Amino acid sequence: MTAGILSSIHTPADVHALSAQQLRDLCLEIRATLLDYGKQHGGHIGSNLGVVELTVALHRVFDSPRDRFIFDVSHQSYVHKMLTGRAEAYLDQSRFDEVTGFTNPLESEHDSFVLGHTGTSISLACGLAKTRDMQRGAAGESTIGNVIAIIGDGSLSSAIAFEGLNNAAEQGGNLIIIVNDNEMSIAEDFGGMYGQLAKLRTSNGMAELNLFKAFGLDYRYVEQGNDVDALVEVLNEVKDIDHPIVVHIHTTKGLGFNDETEADNGSDGCNQTNPQPHAGQCEANHWQDPEASLGKPLDARKYYGEMAMASLERRFDNEPGLVVISPATPGSNGITRDFRERAGAHYVDTGITEEHAAAFAAGIARAGGRPVLATSATFFQRTFDQLQQELALNHVPATLLIFGAGISGADNTHSGTFDMTMFANVPDVTCLAPASGEQMLDMLAWATGPSDHGVVAIRMPGEQILSLERATDMAFDPLQRAEEHDPAVNIAGECPFSRYQIVQPGKDVAILGLGNTMPLAAEVTSTLAEDDETHAAITATLVDALQYSTMDAELLTMLADGHRLVVTLEDGQLEGGWGEKVTAFYANSNNAKASHVRVLNFGASKEFTDRVPLDELNERYGLTAATIVSRIHGILNE
Repeated sequence: MTAGILSSIHTPADVHALSAQQLRDLCLEIRATLLDYGKQHGGHIGSNLGVVELTVALHRVFDSPRDRFIFDVSHQSYVHKMLTGRAEAYLDQSRFDEVTGFTNPLESEHDSFVLGHTGTSISLACGLAKTRDMQRGAAGESTIGNVIAIIGDGSLSSAIAFEGLNNAAEQGGNLIIIVNDNEMSIAEDFGGMYGQLAKLRTSNGMAELNLFKAFGLDYRYVEQGNDVDALVEVLNEVKDIDHPIVVHIHTTKGLGFNDETEADNGSDGCNQTNPQPHAGQCEANHWQDPEASLGKPLDARKYYGEMAMASLERRFDNEPGLVVISPATPGSNGITRDFRERAGAHYVDTGITEEHAAAFAAGIARAGGRPVLATSATFFQRTFDQLQQELALNHVPATLLIFGAGISGADNTHSGTFDMTMFANVPDVTCLAPASGEQMLDMLAWATGPSDHGVVAIRMPGEQILSLERATDMAFDPLQRAEEHDPAVNIAGECPFSRYQIVQPGKDVAILGLGNTMPLAAEVTSTLAEDDETHAAITATLVDALQYSTMDAELLTMLADGHRLVVTLEDGQLEGGWGEKVTAFYANSNNAKASHVRVLNFGASKEFTDRVPLDELNERYGLTAATIVSRIHGILNE
């Protein structure tokens, strides 16, 4: 292998200048770089290993940025970044965090969009192609050449992907849709179309049933999707095409991962015997943790997810209508493979179809079942219409488990900061925020029980809660906690969480914590109780709000008697959030005492953040005990 080819690639023009052999050598070097990067940094390595040859071929044949590449969800954009001037961010460990895990126009002119959710590439490509064709019609030229959408078979299940295919066929003009078929979504592919894709693969693209042709699209199949020479040949053939075409390529996800252990263990190819990434059909290929983090305890998502699933599993034998739904991403939310296998028909993976999953849940609930839909806060955003129309408007008893909610150092595409402003402002949705594992299990038991209620959204506990429970020796085995837990509430009655709970009575100041902010609320209360040279001790009232869909008018009015200041803490967007509603309650109260209560709100600003460390964000938003206590003392001393 020719050494150092990758470090010499600064623009796509450098790829054009390589010989055919150097092109193959470059692919080998990129694969080795990805494997080393994954071990040290982690990331979406499996998907990138599968598209090394494709991405090199794209940059060999086309002329970015005039020719536009839109990588669906952009999990597979690392190789593209290497070939567009960002290789050092993958070669030099000190520079690993210089680029995001997703495409971003702020990084490079070769990135057209910030992308982190699935299924949108074809629609975005249609928009670029439409404008290009309009410009050419008016002026005879455009700055946009070929438009190429790259979408995986997993993303293809998204509703918007089908909408894009439908529009592309009618729109016409140059549009190249590359379907990267590696036979995997995040877990396995689910849905009727995947059997037809398999028939296309086994027939070398000649099967009678062809969903792409059914849309009216031209079609090519490439079996050797990891052969750079074959890909260069076919891409040259479709370059500058005058109509939409689908190029369906068959690749191996995670190509380059060591398969020796798998062969020794007799793996069935679905990650049952080896939890580490390996080539082929492997759930662990979706996200690779760096080697330094292996063996660490479960994170909050997996820990409380396993608790929730174990609690539900106890009931499967006696409750045929109890169904867990995951629109892909099961493993990241504690829905383990072992649980899925034991659950049988009580578990459904709909693939990457959040909107369908929500409407599907509504149908189960209307038929008398008790669906539990589990996914990330960032992905629930895609279901807003179904949440409002199919679920809430129809008053169906569906339970939504919101994972990854709250302020975090995540990429700007996966922020969990916005969920409360979405859920809490839809009528007939009960929004619950547990501050412990036991509270979560109680809320889950009520939400999935026989009580007559509509939609219940449970904001699953985050790392703040888990850290506190571990510090107090509560966070033992999640399955054991679920096994030993009996609901402490009436699961058949009215919502037992509508009233805020006074954890510690006091006076002058009331600290209202919501969900993940309860540990901070307790710390603020404790700090206020300490005497110092400047301030006398304050015995503040500590309140666990439990829910964010309604105001506990009775308790808030009661706090007005004896409290000058009410402080609200939430780990979500402040504007339009829960705290502002508490402020509005007091401002609009007819009670004389209540209308004079001062309210102080702490939460996140209305902004997108990109990989900003959580501690830094908390400092920025004033969500620290020192800042909150200082603000309280300042107001009381006015």
